Amino acid sequence: MPNILVKIPANTFDGDARAALARRITEAAAQAEQIPDDPRRRATTWVVMEDVPAASWWCGGVDVTTQVVPCLAIAHVPAGVLDADARARFVQQMHEAFAQALPAADARRVVTSVMLHDVADGTWGVNGALWALPDFSRAAGYAHLQHLVA
Repeated sequence: MPNILVKIPANTFDGDARAALARRITEAAAQAEQIPDDPRRRATTWVVMEDVPAASWWCGGVDVTTQVVPCLAIAHVPAGVLDADARARFVQQMHEAFAQALPAADARRVVTSVMLHDVADGTWGVNGALWALPDFSRAAGYAHLQHLVA
């Protein structure tokens, strides 16, 4: 049940590419968190994309957007959902999601920065209530954490 905030260079991912990127990011999150292929469960994965004007991207003090497509993703996940292997898989698949969604006509290389933030148990509010890991496990259907669901 991640909330994923994505920043991408403006005018890089058109409507179809943007939709493909959202689907791929959702799939990467679902695989890493072991969320079943069920629309009700997958709906717990939120992706918010923000276009950043090219003149606002700086890498090493230089505007590199003519050479690369910098993409930033910050994923907030309930603490206890991802182990080290799942984190590595999540980061790799997120990078692949950006690279695969880039329109074929764009010859620039995709570079990514993906940050995974664990939200401490009992500090994430959902619809006016604080949730703990069993609540997230129930809603998202984490396959590896169903033993927490009473």
